Amino acid sequence: MAFPGIHADFPILSVVIFAPLAAAIVAVFIRNENWLRWWTLACTTIIAVISLRLYAGFDVTTAKFQFVEHAAWIPPLKINYTLGVDGISLLLVLLTTLIMPLCVLCSWRYITSRVKEFMICLLFMETAMVGVFFALDFVLFFVFWGAMLIPMALLIGIWGGPRRIYASLKFFIYTMAGSVLLLVAIIALYLQVGSFDIRAMMGHPYAANFQCWVFLAFFISFAIKVPMFPFHTWLPAAHVEAPTAGSVLLASILLKMGTYGFLRFSLPITPHATHLFAPYVLGLSVVAIIYGGLTSLAQSDLKKLVAYSSVAHMGFATLGIFALNAAGIEGATLVMINHGITTGALFIAVGIIHERLHTRDLTETAGMGKHMPIFAGCLGVFCLSSLAFPGTNSFIGEFLVLVGGFAVSKTLAACCVPGVVLAAAYMLRMIQKVAYGGVKNPEHSGLADLNFREIVTFAPLLLFVFWIGLNPEPFTRVMRASVENLLQQTNCASAHATIALR
Repeated sequence: MAFPGIHADFPILSVVIFAPLAAAIVAVFIRNENWLRWWTLACTTIIAVISLRLYAGFDVTTAKFQFVEHAAWIPPLKINYTLGVDGISLLLVLLTTLIMPLCVLCSWRYITSRVKEFMICLLFMETAMVGVFFALDFVLFFVFWGAMLIPMALLIGIWGGPRRIYASLKFFIYTMAGSVLLLVAIIALYLQVGSFDIRAMMGHPYAANFQCWVFLAFFISFAIKVPMFPFHTWLPAAHVEAPTAGSVLLASILLKMGTYGFLRFSLPITPHATHLFAPYVLGLSVVAIIYGGLTSLAQSDLKKLVAYSSVAHMGFATLGIFALNAAGIEGATLVMINHGITTGALFIAVGIIHERLHTRDLTETAGMGKHMPIFAGCLGVFCLSSLAFPGTNSFIGEFLVLVGGFAVSKTLAACCVPGVVLAAAYMLRMIQKVAYGGVKNPEHSGLADLNFREIVTFAPLLLFVFWIGLNPEPFTRVMRASVENLLQQTNCASAHATIALR
């Protein structure tokens, strides 16, 4: 695949993966903290620009993996360095690379100790996260999957809040336990296929019972990462204790790796088991939507409120995926992208509040919007986006998910309606308190409104809120061929497995 400015043989995927790692190595030798910040910002911004070239040269008419790179890695075990990107993974890569400069900006003054180590962790995280979305060899995928746990645990454990060690260990133990099951599934598939190539595994026929066991291993591993109810208990602690950039990365990128795993592996590799277990996953998704909404409504800590809202939003994503129709999966992918934008922005907003007031309590922040009108306006937009207000990015994603769910079961779709109402309740309560407060507002007259750096941080997120909300076609067009191919793989393979059972 050739495109303007890049030679056809140029390994652009490897560049996007390993450029942050190279930048981290250079950062080791930079002593000045301000130079470190500027270096990391410059590198993440350049990588984001390079990744946009993928979008510019992407062929939306085909479902094939594009920009494929292949090299032998461990030939005796048939383990290869194989990379590629399709319409689904492309959007998640772009989300990752565009979020990273914002993580640097929101940490500019928030992180004052061990700045070098913090920036190195961010850059190492970017390499691991992008590698997960590009990998087409299962061992390579697992290496990147495991690699991102270490810097994320360090971000929480070193730069987090008072209970940071507890939160870091809980995050690491939960996700590591899921990774063990993922590794078992990978080995089982290798013994069946004789290769770690993900594309070969997608087209291979498996016995129905084998699919069920592999699906369950996949499900637990990816459900922990999403996190789905009842595997979500690590999330609030991790979010509350993590620094702002850590919370943004958790919400915007890491949670999407679970739903990406369902799309990339569960549906095409274990299609029969997917159809068999789909009703149960749909039920858990509805529970997550309602539970997340009710729990968010009960929170007075702003970070906990936004964290529990993630459980509800990701419930919509899993609902759309396991609806197993085009509207549902396209909607789920948009929900993943939109959640990364909106919830990432909300965590940045909470970080700004904490920088100024040194508290996240809803009562203590009441009325601060009167003295920070620009901040209140931005927060209002992101709150409206989070509750899926028409014209904002989240609306189209949740609408498509509900259309997909309605096609499966009218009762199922109706059960999601209270979750939509609850989202409006807790988000409007949040903006009402912060922007206006009550008659006994704390004294906030000395607060300064957003500075230039903070406005620059919010600007691209505001752009995407309205761009996707008013014109989602550039995003749905990229994924459409991949979604159709995914459904064809899932439905055809499931039909063959059913015939074999008979």
